[in-house]
Amino acid sequence: MKLKPADPQPKSVNAGLAVDYAFPGDVKSLRDAYIALGIGAKSGPPLVGLNYVSSNSEPYALTSEQETRVAARIKGYIRFDAAGTYTLETYSNDGLELSIGGSEVAKVDEKRSCDPIGAVEVNVPKAGWYELEALYWQRKGGSCLIMEWAAEGGKLSTVPNEAFGYK
Repeated sequence: MKLKPADPQPKSVNAGLAVDYAFPGDVKSLRDAYIALGIGAKSGPPLVGLNYVSSNSEPYALTSEQETRVAARIKGYIRFDAAGTYTLETYSNDGLELSIGGSEVAKVDEKRSCDPIGAVEVNVPKAGWYELEALYWQRKGGSCLIMEWAAEGGKLSTVPNEAFGYK
């Protein structure tokens, strides 16, 4: 799938990704998350990147300061430093719908462990910033949201925080 670069390219960005949260009484699907965010979304602390795994010492879903029943809308950009073919892999617990450069690169809509969604190959036509949008929900138990990438022929590794930005 071919990604579309942001047009115009942002001249300057803040580090990380912008995020809005909602905290519904229950959330079991992307639809529930979408509705909750439409009713009462509030800006949260920006994400530093996409490498979040809850633990006993860091129990919250992303930057929400809540462990369960979290809906999040994430917006910003991801920067590819070179044109070419990349493999993208995303892990989530629970649901996620992720688009980059106008193409859906990950979607899962079920309660699940922190498992891979499925690697996809994308064509990056030129170096630069690409719009990133995600809808994420976490119901109960542990949470995670991780994104990995690899240039053609390379090994998957976590996308570095420096590759993300938002206006």
